[in-house]
Formats: sequence, structure tokens, C-alpha cells
Amino acid sequence: MHENPQHQQPSGREPEPGPGQGRRRSRRAVWTGAGAACALLLGGGGFVAYEKDWFSGNSEAVSFGGPVPPSASATASATASATAAAPSAPPTPTGDPDVQLPAGPRSDFRQTAKLDDGTVIAKTRVAGAKSGFEGDVWVWTPKEYEEPKYAKSAFPVLIALPGGNGYPTNYWADRSLGLQKAVSEGVRAGTSLPFVLVMPVLNPDDKYYYDGADIPGQPKMGTWIAEDVPDFARANFRTYRSRDGWAFMGSSSGAFVGMKTLLQHPDKFKAVIASGGEITPDSPLWKGHQAEMDANNPERLAEKLIASGGPDVYVNFQVGTKESGKDRMTRFVQQYGKGPVKTTIRDIQNGEHNGWHYVRGMREGSLEWVSKVLKGPRPEAG
Repeated sequence: MHENPQHQQPSGREPEPGPGQGRRRSRRAVWTGAGAACALLLGGGGFVAYEKDWFSGNSEAVSFGGPVPPSASATASATASATAAAPSAPPTPTGDPDVQLPAGPRSDFRQTAKLDDGTVIAKTRVAGAKSGFEGDVWVWTPKEYEEPKYAKSAFPVLIALPGGNGYPTNYWADRSLGLQKAVSEGVRAGTSLPFVLVMPVLNPDDKYYYDGADIPGQPKMGTWIAEDVPDFARANFRTYRSRDGWAFMGSSSGAFVGMKTLLQHPDKFKAVIASGGEITPDSPLWKGHQAEMDANNPERLAEKLIASGGPDVYVNFQVGTKESGKDRMTRFVQQYGKGPVKTTIRDIQNGEHNGWHYVRGMREGSLEWVSKVLKGPRPEAG
């Protein structure tokens, strides 16, 4: 699974490749960043549009589905945690007992990007009550979330996990990759549910990779992803109580964490779109902790789930035809894709190991796939 050590950094991570470079190993950073977007838009007045549309209103307070909480209007800081402010009174849900209205307290959100349809990506700081880790989380909601007919409905949550360092940013919050636009266009085409996208940092630093797990003696990143991030979403958004409204998507190392967390907690999550081919844990921090490492191995977790008889989980692998890793996916499907472990593999023609191509795969079918196994919002009658 590892490349020649001379190509690795001292921490065991590999250097970040450019968007067009080939990859021999899929657990690599996917190069995105605002610099790439700027480069694409320079010339012909493109930067003017970039400046006006993408950055308009950045750092302003954002309220999703309600008025801006008092703390947001009183400070320009983006460091407020999920415990920053009390929620306003939400509407009373009707009909579906699975609907859970925001539990509060409200977080202090600050805009980081604006999309062409007027929706925004916003960031907040979350202090994880269960993990003890504090990190940034970005959120995007579709236009439907603000529509009056959905005011009493829950929305499905798609937790989007990055590859590479996964710290201090989450590249899915960069609008240049097109994830949010892909969801919006899928909703209009009738091929995607209107997901709330939650995009947390994946690691506690940029020195090591933590396998999205509670490695002994290290920050509890497994608890952060599986417990604190969903709790944050429930505090701030209309969500479903059941696992029918919860899924992951991720690339490279983020795909591994999403799949591993799904298999560890099939009572809480139902599906994952896993792009990039990683299957087994390999953080250097597992040294001396083999039993704990095995407990975070998707192969062992799948065996356990199959032996217990469920519940059913859904794993949709994505892989570009110009990257490696499909052999690992195929072996997993052959050995563990049975009983409650439902698996598919989507080939992305001419796809490489990068976020743009994985979003293309989602447009071409993976968003429709995950939408068929999750629960969508239900408008009020009349």
C-alpha cells in the first residue's frame, strides 16, 4: 500500500500532488484550494466575477433556517462553538415522528463562499463534548431547506470527508470542486435528494493521519466524526432521528473513514460514497496497538456485521479508470459484499485521483444511488 519511503515526508504522509499527476497510492491529498480556482478564472474579467460572486458577504453571520443568533450579531469571531447561543423557537413538526428539529444551542456561522444560486457555505468552530477535540466545520444547505413548505421537515445529512491532511481545512468546502452545485443540479433533475452537507476537519493536525479513529493516547478523532459532528448537526439543523437520514461521502483517506465509521456504527449511519480505494487502516500511530487497529479495520467490521445479520449498510465505491485501487475494492466486494453489506463499484471513465473527477462520478450516478437508500424531506400538504 505504501510507496517508496524516499517519496514520503517524515510523518509518513506523502507530499501533496498536483491535480493532473498520476497516483500510485490513493491515500494522498487532493490538490484543490482557492489558488486553483483563481488560476482558472484569471483573464477575460473572470477574476472580477470571482471576487464579486464567490467572496461577496464572506465573514458575515449566517443563519440556517432561522434568525441570526444574538452572539453572531455581536461578534465577528468565527471561533464560537456549538454551545455559543440559544436557538430561537423552531416550528413544531407534524406527521413524521422521525423528524428532529434543531436541539440547540445554535452555533455561530460565518460565510466562507457564496454560490450562484444564492446559497452559502459557512464555517463554525465546534467543541466536541464527547471527543474533547475542537475543530472547524463547514456547512451548506440547499435552497429547499429555506422553503416554507419544508419548514417542518427534516433533511438528509451527507457528511463530506476530505483526503490528504484533512486539516486545517476541508476541501469539499471549496466551491470550485462543485460538490454543492452537483447536489443542487441533481435536485432539479430529480436524481438527488437535497442534502445538508456537513464538512468537518478530518485530522487534529497536519503532521499525522489518524484513520478517523480513537487511537490510544491520541485525539479521539473516531468519536469526533461519529458522535460530535452528528450532534453538532442535530443542534443546528432539521434532521432525521433514524439512520435513514445519515450518510458519508469521502475521497481517499476520507473515503476510508466514512466506510469504516459506517461499518462501526450501522445503527447511526446507512450509506457511504467511498472514492479512491483505501480499505485498511495504516496510520503509523497504531504501533503497539494491534487489537485497537483491528477494531478499526473495515474488513473485520464487515465480517462482524455479516455474522450478526445486519442492519443493512450500503457502500458505493468510486474509482477513476486512470488511478489505482480498484483491485482493493474488488477484493472487498468479493469477500465482504454479501448479507447486510451491500456494495457497488462505479468506474469513472478517464477519472484520476482528485475531487473534481469524484464529483463527476457523483453527478453520473452516485448521488442518485445514495438518494435511493436515504430518506428525503417531505413538504407540508397543501
